Amino acid sequence: MASPLRVLIHGGGIGGLTLATALARRGHSVEVAEVRPGPEALGVGIIQPSNALHVMREIGVLDACLAAGFEWEILTIADPAGNPLARIPQPRMGDAPSNNGIPRPALARVLADAAVTAGAKIRYSATVTDLTDDGDGVDVTLSDGSAGRWDLVAGFDGIGSPLRTRLHGDRYTPEYTGFANWRVTVPRLPEVEGVVMSTAGQQAKALLTPITGELMYLGAVFAEEADFRPDPERAHEQLAARLAMFSGPVAEALATVTDPSGVVYSRISQVTVDAPWHVGRVVLAGDAAHASTPHIAQGAAMAVEDAVVLAESLDAEPDVPAALVAWEARRRPRALWVQSMSRAVLRQETGSPTTPEEDELLKIGIPGAAHVLAKPY
Repeated sequence: MASPLRVLIHGGGIGGLTLATALARRGHSVEVAEVRPGPEALGVGIIQPSNALHVMREIGVLDACLAAGFEWEILTIADPAGNPLARIPQPRMGDAPSNNGIPRPALARVLADAAVTAGAKIRYSATVTDLTDDGDGVDVTLSDGSAGRWDLVAGFDGIGSPLRTRLHGDRYTPEYTGFANWRVTVPRLPEVEGVVMSTAGQQAKALLTPITGELMYLGAVFAEEADFRPDPERAHEQLAARLAMFSGPVAEALATVTDPSGVVYSRISQVTVDAPWHVGRVVLAGDAAHASTPHIAQGAAMAVEDAVVLAESLDAEPDVPAALVAWEARRRPRALWVQSMSRAVLRQETGSPTTPEEDELLKIGIPGAAHVLAKPY
């Protein structure tokens, strides 16, 4: 499109800030409405695979991500004692590194700084309270009392997306998979120079992921009742009990966890919007449209891919409606493939029944999936 657009992004997480930077760098007028009071992000660390790092290069923050994180090339599969069973080199997309582990707060700061530097405005403690799309534009009122008219509203507001609820009601509520993720930041062991995945059959899986030169996070997935929540005063003990079958590096990492408040617990849910991801000039992206389980570490990567492909589609098409159609045609097959593969791996690892379609995906496996996704998006 020849004329600059006015774009409101609902959600200032990884995908939303990536879109803000990509659009502001192109000269569009961009505002981000983020419900949190500031740029601080919750959580421990995140893996940026090569396709996500390729996006970071596109928006000009690759070097900042690598400086704040820990670049790695080899996935190690280990037994419960930490003895390596396989060392699998990871693919690269272009000249981006294979992977980067990075603390979530550090990534949030990098992306927020990039968006503001590019010219985007971020409104914290703000969410949509009223929205009217008349076909030519979208009139929006925010909870901070501001109002405006926008050419496009993009919902990068997460798996619990209020914008999705506004568009579709409760038709697409998150579906709990029956499993939950436990994560905690610990000192990095010298031998952990890339992700180390230790498995104890279908009982448990533990991952050690470096996120800086000094830190790594311990992650584990277990079946949990839907209403279970860790005891705030015993969460570290509850995690240790679940990982009791592990020795070696996992046990060494657990021994450093003495503060229950450092344990981050999150239920693993998924969402698939099978209706079009855009309604008029309002579009859902990232977890708001296609939240996946974390089993191939591609959730955030899909969100940032969504963002840069949306910016490219707005460049290439004559108007916003045409751009949204073109964007979804590119994004839906890849994002839903990631979702299907992630779900298949979850079921395989936990001994749950799989479908014939999932069995075909599992022939590719996690290493094969990395190669599939290190190709143009």
